[in-house]
Amino acid sequence: MGQEEQARLAWMALTLTPGMGPTRIWKATGRLGAAERLFEASLTELEGLGMPAKSAQFVFEGKARTAAVDEMRRTSEAGGQILTPEDEAYPERLREIYDPPTVLWIRGDVELLARPGIAVVGTRSPSPYGAGMAELLSRDLANRRLVILSGMARGVDTAAHKGAIDAGGKTVAVWGTGIDVIYPKENKKLAESIVASGGTIVSEYPLGTFPAPQNFPIRNRILSGMSVGVLVIEAAEYSGTRITARCAMEQNRDVYAVPGNVTNKNAWGPNTLIKQGAKLTATWEDIWEDLPSQIRLQLEDELEATSSPGESKAGGTASLFNETPMPAQERIVFDRLRHDESTQLDELIEQLEAELGSAEIFTALFELELAGRVRQLPGKNYVRAF
Repeated sequence: MGQEEQARLAWMALTLTPGMGPTRIWKATGRLGAAERLFEASLTELEGLGMPAKSAQFVFEGKARTAAVDEMRRTSEAGGQILTPEDEAYPERLREIYDPPTVLWIRGDVELLARPGIAVVGTRSPSPYGAGMAELLSRDLANRRLVILSGMARGVDTAAHKGAIDAGGKTVAVWGTGIDVIYPKENKKLAESIVASGGTIVSEYPLGTFPAPQNFPIRNRILSGMSVGVLVIEAAEYSGTRITARCAMEQNRDVYAVPGNVTNKNAWGPNTLIKQGAKLTATWEDIWEDLPSQIRLQLEDELEATSSPGESKAGGTASLFNETPMPAQERIVFDRLRHDESTQLDELIEQLEAELGSAEIFTALFELELAGRVRQLPGKNYVRAF
């Protein structure tokens, strides 16, 4: 085994050693001078690295090395791969944060982790407006070759990943479980779509790690750390999204926030962040014009290179307003619907009984859905689409 492979094995061995977290591991490797020296160290030397006695014993007895060899084999068999700080592909932005992960488990395209990206975060229970804005902004930003990063949780995260995939863009999901443990389970198809579309799944947790509540706040520093900025869409006063926003500020990342309806408890997070200096965000341009100039130029050059003659280099833009004129009946129904609140079908029929019959309303809703102007939610509830 070569020196590089020994070094990678050492990082993995330390990561799997009980009692060793990222901070202790970075200190230990710094004192060793080279990670691969771990396997040559005496018990006294290991304890001198600042390792707890039980941790030093685990390494000295060879248990850490055995666990590392086994984990790397199982990861490969599961179709994954690992990155350690010894690898060139390890994301540079992540090296800048206070306690970078010592091993990353990955499914999908490793090179994607080095590309400029925006982390999109928010509540697991968004309003139709919040979910729509997450999808819309992610679609528009992905259209401009920005990677969309999120945590694949229910709600805003799911909408963000779907928006990026719909745009034919790339998305990265940072998990709080092992890369072989899909959480939530209903997002199995989404996880497959992320990888199939050229995206990436990333975790700092070994295979088989179950969704322990404490894992998710910890992984949020990776989300913000790998991104050039964090976009917050709906978040309650006490939420993981606030942790991500705080991490972003500590890591000197830009924070963007979509303002919300003040009567919605999930508007507290973004509205408070805006008061504290986050950039108010309504369209993709609000983020685009704020990007560091070298990143914007890089993306514009890529867009120019991939555009067909006569095609706008920025690609298609999702719009809040569809310019195609609507037939009168569709306009009447559409005007009664809102972006931020759903309307139940029976309620809609009751509101419009003086103007349209139920059959006309059904037909109008059907046409509006086909045109992408309206979305049907469970329970025959309708909202305007974005």
